[in-house]
Amino acid sequence: MPGPDLFAADLALLRDAARGAGKIASSHFRRGAKVWDKGGGLGPVTEADLAVNDYLQATLTGARPDYGWLSEESDPLNDTARLGRNRVFVVDPIDGTRAFIDGQPGFAHALAVIEGGVPMAAVVYLPELDLLYAARRGAGASLNEAAITASQRPDARGAKVLAAKPVLDPMHWPGGLPLLERHFRPSLAWRLALVGEGRFDAMLTIRDAWDWDIASAALIATEAGARVTDRQGRPLRFNRESARNPGVVAAGPQLHRALIKGLTDPQGVPQPPDLRGSSV
Repeated sequence: MPGPDLFAADLALLRDAARGAGKIASSHFRRGAKVWDKGGGLGPVTEADLAVNDYLQATLTGARPDYGWLSEESDPLNDTARLGRNRVFVVDPIDGTRAFIDGQPGFAHALAVIEGGVPMAAVVYLPELDLLYAARRGAGASLNEAAITASQRPDARGAKVLAAKPVLDPMHWPGGLPLLERHFRPSLAWRLALVGEGRFDAMLTIRDAWDWDIASAALIATEAGARVTDRQGRPLRFNRESARNPGVVAAGPQLHRALIKGLTDPQGVPQPPDLRGSSV
């Protein structure tokens, strides 16, 4: 198995590549980018997504030609060569494309190195906000070079949670919907990173999540002290053929346990199912 020095070098590579990607994205963001629909319910894509993708693929695989490549904008499900690689870059060139199109600054570049299905080095960078989250397995997580720590809130009542509104539909909570204070950010990677930063107590997504949306920030949140699993409480695994995981739950260990119990156990969170969090 490679030593920590390799992944330290990989993390430095990811940092530099993310900042380079930010310059490209910001130039398109300020002048406006051409937009078209991918079709098949996959949503919009912009010329900035593709320009950033091309830059990142050339930069990262140029530096590590033996690594595989999995990106939202590179025909991810048909390019199966990655499955035979020991280490793989998993990249979302612009996470939060709709926010980018709408002129909102909350979009991110999400970059990770995966080995054996597990993130080893990761960066989430928001160029318009100058926020660079980073982590290396076993070495902690940081925001703009300062160490970050996840919230260790023990219970669900009143927890500040990042989630889309449908997540708080009682149908998803057989154990009872806890009284959560709901917030939202457009980038899924940013939501996970914000849990790592400790600004929010948890993040939840019920629907399946693509690897490129969550791999990088899952490591950041984990290294900051959060527990990050799928919606059933199982470990996340990356670079499988499907390139997705069944939802994500991230929180400090005690809160995570309470949320998973509410999502899976009819005898779970003992709170009235009609209490809803506020939308912020």
